[in-house]
Amino acid sequence: MRTALPAIAALVAACQDQLGDIDGVFYDGDRRTVHCAVNLDTSARNDLASIDTALDRAAARAEVVELYAHSPGNTVPLATLRHVLEGARARGLAFVTYRDFADGGGTGPGLALSLDDHTVAEWVAARELFAEFGARLTFFVSRYTSMNDDQRAGLRTLAGDGHDIEAHSVAHLRAPLYVEQHGVTAYLDDEVLPALDAMERDGFPIRAFAYPFGARTGETDRALLRHVEVLRSVAFSFGGIVQSPCPH
Repeated sequence: MRTALPAIAALVAACQDQLGDIDGVFYDGDRRTVHCAVNLDTSARNDLASIDTALDRAAARAEVVELYAHSPGNTVPLATLRHVLEGARARGLAFVTYRDFADGGGTGPGLALSLDDHTVAEWVAARELFAEFGARLTFFVSRYTSMNDDQRAGLRTLAGDGHDIEAHSVAHLRAPLYVEQHGVTAYLDDEVLPALDAMERDGFPIRAFAYPFGARTGETDRALLRHVEVLRSVAFSFGGIVQSPCPH
């Protein structure tokens, strides 16, 4: 099996799409409720030239390009984030949050950049980088109910900087699989509502929810949109291997 791994990696690289060609990650003001973003983490193999095609398209077509990553300095190099922020500034892209989308705004040309999961210390450590460019990001937070006081304080610091704090589930489980095994009501009761309730009690009014792994169905969309106004899935920059969860 080990001998097949280089071949698989080569296949992924060969099938890689330029980010500017992935229609699902560009918002044109159509008031959609299910958005999609594309991954900037090193594991996604999207190089800087490909990222530039997305920034170029957003500027040329007055769209908002949606990009996401996880842990600055770990899953995504700080140099990559700097390149994206510099590129947005050079092209005159406004910074857009998912709260902006929920409010009915967020028109382009713009960049909606989000960071997912729960590496709050790394997010806070990158504050100066974000501030240097006047960037407003969305932080989609998982495992909030088990966070310690320092992590919650870090999120309050980020919110005070003008960033958007939103929900990303309790335990980062795949929604369709959980629904298949337990039902959609159980998914809401176990994975969604406890996160929303805890975050709102702590002063984070939740307007958006990012699906873990982007995994979603029409059934989960309908159930969640009774509790939030905007959902975020993901689009893949490689084709022909697995089905993208981004709605078509």
